Amino acid sequence: MLNQLYAHLETGAPAARTIIAIALMLLAGYLLSRVTTKLHLPNVTAYILAGILLGPFCLNLVPADIVEGTGFLPDIALAFIAFSTGEFFRLSTLKKNGMRVILITLLESLLATLFVFLLCDRVLHLELAFSAVLSALAAATAPASTLMTIRQNGAKGDFVDTLLQVVALDDIVGLIVYSVAITVAVVSFGSGKVSAGSVLLPLAKNIGVLLLGAGFGVLMKLAIQHRRSSDNRLIIAIALLFSFCGICTAIDVSPLLGCMAMSTVYFNITDDDKLFKQLNYFSPPLLLLFFVRSGLSFDLGALLKPSGAIGSTPLLLIGALYFLVRIVGKYIGAYLGCLLAKKPVKTRTTLGLALIPQAGVAIGLAALGARTLGGAVGSALQTIILASSVLYELVGPVCAKLALYLSGSYSNRLEELVEVPETTEAGEKRTDLELLIERIQKIQAELSVPKPNEEEEAYTEAAMQQLGALPGVQARKEGRGR
Repeated sequence: MLNQLYAHLETGAPAARTIIAIALMLLAGYLLSRVTTKLHLPNVTAYILAGILLGPFCLNLVPADIVEGTGFLPDIALAFIAFSTGEFFRLSTLKKNGMRVILITLLESLLATLFVFLLCDRVLHLELAFSAVLSALAAATAPASTLMTIRQNGAKGDFVDTLLQVVALDDIVGLIVYSVAITVAVVSFGSGKVSAGSVLLPLAKNIGVLLLGAGFGVLMKLAIQHRRSSDNRLIIAIALLFSFCGICTAIDVSPLLGCMAMSTVYFNITDDDKLFKQLNYFSPPLLLLFFVRSGLSFDLGALLKPSGAIGSTPLLLIGALYFLVRIVGKYIGAYLGCLLAKKPVKTRTTLGLALIPQAGVAIGLAALGARTLGGAVGSALQTIILASSVLYELVGPVCAKLALYLSGSYSNRLEELVEVPETTEAGEKRTDLELLIERIQKIQAELSVPKPNEEEEAYTEAAMQQLGALPGVQARKEGRGR
């Protein structure tokens, strides 16, 4: 029925056809997220599954030309994701933590990359372009699932502190490794030979984009002044972000590192975290559409059919081995990093379990890689990452919770959830019943205090300022003042 409506609108009202398809993508992603929320799974899982359900291998409710017409979504989504990382790179914090967290991050990211590359290149004998890009994508993780699990269990301690710092740095390493890998892949894919000049020239472009992004960060600081209203600050930030992405697309360079540099420079010279909160509250619909579109592009047939392969190796086998080998690389790298950083035994033996999830950055980079490489190689790359991301997001939260429990970062024992004095002011020892009652009262008091949503508050503040600036509202205020 819906396909008949699309066919009718294609000639009479093509714009309405596109609007209906986008509305369907939004609704499907939202409705399925209600189901995954009940299962304590991240929304990313719901969005990808919604795209698969709407795609050509299930209900086929979104026309292929509309999916192709939204090819700009990966660039926009990754711009927001990369820009949001700048908030985690306060220079004072990096100086305070020293090299220990950086050491752990480098080892767990690069060992996962190395293990996957050895699997693809040496064991499976796949093409260099495919092996390089797929192994680079293994470095990235999805911190959202881990952060959600930490908040749900109220976990704290050295393990949690180390984990939060590592996931903040992890995707940055992934972006850098991807920039190098896609350069090598494009050169080898085109000529079959990789020379120093052919690699150094694209790397020089990426360094130039990094410096340009830093310049845009200074420009953003100058353009977004404190006297501007919050809504105009948001408009200027998005305009500069889109402009930078457009420049990078025009010169055929990934904007990711530049967007990261832009936000890092802006945050460190302004200490303005409210802009990040506004963007985080503005971006969910765009990110939803991006992940649903990724699900729509998922080639389920290539994964399951015998004809779906890279060379003589079935994609299903590549995907299964990638899923397992990346976990092994993450775990061993995290263990060695914690060992060299002299972290406690519980931290070094459990940190790798909390680094399993993979979604946002990896899916976006896979979409860019598929577009850059094109053909069967690009399609296979995106198919494997999407399939493995769904699995990672299903098992990741469970592994993260297990890691938090084994590390002693949270407890189910009531006496360890809240601390209360065991003696009275007079020095008399309290009974077990008195201690139990006070613990329960303290937990009830903590639960009764609503936790503010900082992103929502920042966005609401901008909306109220915009409303207050309207002529009619100002006139009513002046009238009341008289």
